[in-house]
Amino acid sequence: MTASHAGPLSRRDWLLSERPASRMQARLGRAYVAWRRFSANRLAFLGLLIIIALLVVAAFANVLAPYSPTFGDLKGSRLLAPSAAHWFGTDDLGRDILSRVIFGSRWTLYVVILVAVIAAPIGLLVGTVAGYAGGWIDAILMRITDIFLAFPKLILALAFVAALGPGIENAVLAIAVTSWPPYARIARAETLTVRNSDYIKAVQLMGASPFRIVLRHIMPLCISSLIVRVTLDMAGIILTAAGLGFLGLGAQPPLPEWGAMIASGRRFVLDQWWVAGAPGFAILFVSLGFNLLGDGLRDALDPRSGDQ
Repeated sequence: MTASHAGPLSRRDWLLSERPASRMQARLGRAYVAWRRFSANRLAFLGLLIIIALLVVAAFANVLAPYSPTFGDLKGSRLLAPSAAHWFGTDDLGRDILSRVIFGSRWTLYVVILVAVIAAPIGLLVGTVAGYAGGWIDAILMRITDIFLAFPKLILALAFVAALGPGIENAVLAIAVTSWPPYARIARAETLTVRNSDYIKAVQLMGASPFRIVLRHIMPLCISSLIVRVTLDMAGIILTAAGLGFLGLGAQPPLPEWGAMIASGRRFVLDQWWVAGAPGFAILFVSLGFNLLGDGLRDALDPRSGDQ
């Protein structure tokens, strides 16, 4: 932008102004630049479309599902191959697999959203407090984090679910408890890079308390990195939930959870492959969508990337 520019600013020029007139303009400008980077990545945009499709399917499952997900015709519709009447076939209880996959998307979203809501704030709090406080507080919090990281996530989740009892709620809690350590590591690393910056020193000289500094000034700086990591971890969360369901420790019958559907279909995998194949492909596509979306967000939110 130059001072000799004539006429009113276009919306694009206003968003890309090097001298924003307000905080809102600056935030909208950063969001616009990030969206341009993201939309230029075709694979990331494909991942976004997959996740949008998942949200639409979950929201309108009652409309999209042609049959009941829990009741079937055991006498006349058992283990039918994919056809015009049953696009994904039927299972051993005569239930339409397409309907169960559609309703299973709700449980998948239920798990990933709750895990993200529980685990991400815990990791953010632990990491920022450890990074800002330093000393023995940092040592204790990071050693606790190391203990959780020392165990494979699925094995640790199995131990928690075995102690709490099978069920989708206990599975969510177990996955959340095992998912926060990587977020704490990222938040601590981000905090260590900014805690001695002039910006934080100025806030300290103004008399802000450590709690306010961490909550109002350090945590917001860690949000973008945390969002990227959470998005990339969604695929792992889905696979862990499916693994618990496969072992009978997650969602219990007759809930149409994808992992439990694969477990019930493993007996027929050679002759009636569609029983386990349909929920397996659903897990594959949704996990791929979250991975592609996470890669795109990582590139779009990287402050070191230049404008494209």
